[in-house]
Amino acid sequence: MAKEKAVRELEDLPGIGETSAEKLRNAGISTLEKVAVLSPHELSEISGINVEAAKKAVAAAKAATHIEYETAASVSKKREELGKITTGSKGLDELIGGGVETNAITEVYGKFASGKTQIGFQLAVNAQRQKNKGGLGGSCLFIDTEGTFRPERVMSMAEGSGIDPAEVLEKIIVVRAQTTDKQILTAERADKLIEENNIKLIVVDSLMALFRSEFIGRGSLGERQQKLNMHVHQLQKLADRYNLAVYVTNQVMDNPGILFGDPTTPVGGNILAHAATTRLYIRKSKEEKRIVRLVDSPSMPDGECIIKITTKGVSD
Repeated sequence: MAKEKAVRELEDLPGIGETSAEKLRNAGISTLEKVAVLSPHELSEISGINVEAAKKAVAAAKAATHIEYETAASVSKKREELGKITTGSKGLDELIGGGVETNAITEVYGKFASGKTQIGFQLAVNAQRQKNKGGLGGSCLFIDTEGTFRPERVMSMAEGSGIDPAEVLEKIIVVRAQTTDKQILTAERADKLIEENNIKLIVVDSLMALFRSEFIGRGSLGERQQKLNMHVHQLQKLADRYNLAVYVTNQVMDNPGILFGDPTTPVGGNILAHAATTRLYIRKSKEEKRIVRLVDSPSMPDGECIIKITTKGVSD
């Protein structure tokens, strides 16, 4: 008796061939879990197979997927194993619970020249430190969407931290993304790069710049948000799969509906607001000082701190 084929990919499902699988992926249905929650009629309409075949495919997808359960005590133990990267400022580290956390997306938004990118550079340097010195002992993948990566700035920060600048640059892999497609594909195809280079930090600077320039007007808002949703969830999957940290910078706009107080609002809408684990708002103050406000965190109370951004990097 022939051994039944294990179902791991869309093509392994009964009735689903390469053409049907491609139609499903183009519709955003790329996993067995997503097939399992479809009705046979929905699957039939999207993939082009008949309803009877779709029933068998949905049943096979349900049988191949399972839900993992664990106690809160188990979750607590896993959280003890999370790594944290120091920002260079003790005040900012304390504000966010000890540093930029792995298995999470940390978002910093603010106006231009507020210091978002500078913090990204500092984290790219600090991630290479050993764990007992505020780092993760790993490399960094830097996705540059605005052409703002400056190796000379990273070198000055490395010197300020007492680390060999040449070694620091060797452990930062830079991808210049000029379209949202390249930005998204970089994250989707990052697994091999992460494994081969011991990447422990992904920086996306900035997350929304290309989305804002390519998807203009209300008519394209739905498509933009759908693509953004897939992108940030892919970043979160990488963070979970490899126990790495994700740091993203975000642009802002002025909300005309806010008549009193600061009208500065991050772009990206509710999708990004829900996806980011920790959200920080940074704004310029006098000279080298910056005011950082914790806007959202699952474990820390709202608060503010003052940091300095100098030629040597981020500090108190």
